[in-house]
Amino acid sequence: MRIIAHEKNDHTHYRKQNYRCKSCGRQFVRDSQRVDGDTRALVKKQLLERLSLRGICRVTGLSLTWLLQFVAALYERLPDGLCLAAASPQRPVHLLRLEAEVDELWSCVRRRADKQWLWLAFDKESRRVLAFFVGDRSRESARELWRRLPAAYRERATFYSDDWEAYKGVIPAARHVVCGKESGRTSGVERFNCTLRQRVSRLVRKPLSFSKKLANHIGAIKYFICHYNREVIRLV
Repeated sequence: MRIIAHEKNDHTHYRKQNYRCKSCGRQFVRDSQRVDGDTRALVKKQLLERLSLRGICRVTGLSLTWLLQFVAALYERLPDGLCLAAASPQRPVHLLRLEAEVDELWSCVRRRADKQWLWLAFDKESRRVLAFFVGDRSRESARELWRRLPAAYRERATFYSDDWEAYKGVIPAARHVVCGKESGRTSGVERFNCTLRQRVSRLVRKPLSFSKKLANHIGAIKYFICHYNREVIRLV
């Protein structure tokens, strides 16, 4: 084993002992990347609450560099299917009565002027998120949301939405019901929008935790939706 001569060199921002290599001058924190399984599980839970990444670092003592790498790898492994489990054989499924709610949620990346709209499709009976897309508020974004829906919903479901014009020409007119908020027909997806704003710090109305990268913004939303869909199935 090669022994590297080093010396103490003050402390890091997180109050960990910093070291400097005597031969090359490189600075490092001893065992900085050895994070145990319990700490990783704790970080995964904290990512589901309205905590900033720096807040998680302060609570756990982890470095921001390690956390950013961990988050990027975690988001990369998320399934495109959003953890939508197949319906139980014992549970009646009325294919001709599939109903879904769609809505849009304002968000931003990097700065408030860089608007990103979160499009959501929500199953009315199971209260699961069927699909989502982050983009602008145009008809092209509505088409992308439609493309991501399970085939059974595109073919059979009735969709409830507000009167936003982007839905017209995307959702078949015969299965598209335009309704106001007072009707209560989109209350499920609107309540989920509120849950997102309460639980994902990147989506609060006056955020300090702006996403610096669009991929991380989408990843944080996808991570919460996958967790939400799993929890809904578990509680049914």
